[in-house]
Amino acid sequence: MYCQNSSFRQKVFLNVKPSLQCRRAALQKVPCRMFGFATKSASKDGKLLKSDVKRLFAMAKPERARLAAAVALLIVSSSVTMAVPFAIGKIINLLNEGVSEDMVQRLWDISWMLLGVFLVGAVANGARSYLMQTSALRIINSMRQQLFSAITRQEIAFFDKTKTGELISRLSTDTTLVGQALTTNISDGLRSLAMAIASLSMMVYVSPSLTLTALSIVPPIAGVAIVYGRYVREITSKAQQALAESSQVAEERLANIRTVRAFAQELTECQRYNDRIDKVLNISYKEATASAFYWAFTGLSGNLIVLSVFYSGGVMMSESMLTVGDLTSFLLYAAYTGISIGGISGFFSQTMKGLGACSRVWELSDRTPTIPVSGGLRPTHIEHGEVEFRDLSFSYPTRPEMPIFTDLNLKIAAGQVLAVAGSSGCGKSTLAALLLRYYDPSRGTIFLDGMDIVELDPSWLRTHIGVVSQEPLLFSTTIAENIAYGAARAEDVSFEDIQEAARMANAHNFISSFPDQYETLVGERGVMLSGGQKQRIAIARAILKNPKILILDEATSALDAESEYLVQEALLRVMHGRTVLSIAHRLSTLQAAQSVAVLDAGRVAEIAPFDDLMSIEDGTFRKLVQRQQQT
Repeated sequence: MYCQNSSFRQKVFLNVKPSLQCRRAALQKVPCRMFGFATKSASKDGKLLKSDVKRLFAMAKPERARLAAAVALLIVSSSVTMAVPFAIGKIINLLNEGVSEDMVQRLWDISWMLLGVFLVGAVANGARSYLMQTSALRIINSMRQQLFSAITRQEIAFFDKTKTGELISRLSTDTTLVGQALTTNISDGLRSLAMAIASLSMMVYVSPSLTLTALSIVPPIAGVAIVYGRYVREITSKAQQALAESSQVAEERLANIRTVRAFAQELTECQRYNDRIDKVLNISYKEATASAFYWAFTGLSGNLIVLSVFYSGGVMMSESMLTVGDLTSFLLYAAYTGISIGGISGFFSQTMKGLGACSRVWELSDRTPTIPVSGGLRPTHIEHGEVEFRDLSFSYPTRPEMPIFTDLNLKIAAGQVLAVAGSSGCGKSTLAALLLRYYDPSRGTIFLDGMDIVELDPSWLRTHIGVVSQEPLLFSTTIAENIAYGAARAEDVSFEDIQEAARMANAHNFISSFPDQYETLVGERGVMLSGGQKQRIAIARAILKNPKILILDEATSALDAESEYLVQEALLRVMHGRTVLSIAHRLSTLQAAQSVAVLDAGRVAEIAPFDDLMSIEDGTFRKLVQRQQQT
């Protein structure tokens, strides 16, 4: 129940959301950029900050048990790998002693021992790979869930300027890059690090002087790796942005393929998509060029290490400072070290790629919507359903310089059917959007039973408002699922409830004529149904919702005479006992309303019953109707 004492309501409201008044005042001064992405990247001037890395690795925290087990298995498999050069060196030294029965027996024992060690290493490596891959899948799954939740929480103004393809790219490609950077990349990086440390240790054990010779090339490699990694991070972010743009073009054109086909624009759209893909290709060329230089440099460096070891080792052998087995072991450990350093460099560059993708994900997940999805007062029910727009001023966030309303005042009595008329672009549909709180007015207040709707929980408000639009968009599921979507909890809706709603919406007969009846798939956005059929399913969805307030946005304007009759008959049923805001220009719809409000120049120019408005000489409404009749 609503509290009728306004002062008490104000106190309760202030206790629930103490910053609301400040926020309402601030909304009048929100710059346009506030409706884009909130950039909270921890990078500055392309330089990597520790907070970036910490936040990236914090994403792996829920999988720390699996990752810890994988690291333990990694140590086991790496230890097995590191034992191979040492064992080979010992075997070579053993063979150099000459053939004997004792030597053959020792060789047999060593071979069986190595076989057992190799089996242990194989099991450890397989288990490590499984744990890492499954952890990656779980992290990616969790990130996608959180990111999709963040997207759905954004206000409508955000979607007005953000392309769907870009959001899909962040949900798919970016999250995959981040997940792989946190798991498979970490696994490979740790493996390379462990092998590098172990190999270096064994190189020092075999010959400290040779080790110093081999390591002389490492500092230049490390410097090049750092520069390359930073460049990769920057170029990855640009590549992902370009890929998102191409995804947007593909998604939008494929979704509107009938329009493309109707205007024979297939070649134009192919060229448009090719241009976007070429941009991705050109950016990737830059990454490929840098990668080619980097790997050529590291490959040359590795070969120089081997060459220097060969020469220095040969000299030491000639002086009897090394055996053949020791030199062989050292060369293998040097090769492992070179491979490991390359792996560490690859780990660094892949981490930079992950950070580049992360910055795009963080932009979105960190963004705070200007209009929350939930939060505020939740009365037990709507007591009357009276709606009032008071001193309302509004312009769309994407077009702040073009005001739609200026000090508009309009009241819809409880249970009244009010039609809104006016020329195209006067703001008829905007009234519905503001009542649903898709947007907040820049000035003024919208009241529901005397309560400012900003005080109310937006989710609660929308559950009590039903909408039937001119072009209802259905989901590409079954008819039954589309109707049940109107209920607060679709799982609580029985098939009988769906059928009853369809009957009231004059939809049951045509649904029953389909082979699959209520299990019929409607196609993407309902393209398999006619306009009248989609409207009646939308009405059934609204009936099942059983709202106190109903918004009809040009609900019959695009229908033929027969469909309009069936839809209008269904609408009369659903309007009974409800407060109705009917946005219309058809005379039949306007005449059926108890009162008609005429919008002009951002205000309500006239408001009265249909006949009274028609009787006004030189009235705005009368001129509007006359122009319609002439056309």
